[in-house]
Amino acid sequence: MAKANLTVQLDEDVIRRAKVLAAKRGTSVSALVAQQLDELVAQDERYEATRLRAAELMANAKPHGGRRWTRGELYAERLDRHGR
Repeated sequence: MAKANLTVQLDEDVIRRAKVLAAKRGTSVSALVAQQLDELVAQDERYEATRLRAAELMANAKPHGGRRWTRGELYAERLDRHGR
C-alpha cells in the first residue's frame, strides 16, 4: 500500500514523551502513531460490522411470547407491585 505524509500538531510535551516512548520500544514516533491509527480503524471496522450484523439479526428475529401489553395494563401492574 502506498504511503503518504500526514502533518499533526501536538503539544511539545506530548512530542517529547512520545519520543521517549518510541526510543524505549525501539521504534519511531511515526511508527507509534501509525500503529495506533491502524488499531483504531480496525476496531471501528469490527464495531461497524458487528452493529450491522446485530441489526440484521434483530430485523430477521421471530417474535417470542406474542403478548402485547397496553399502557394501562403496565401501569396497573406497576401500581400493584408497589402497593399503591
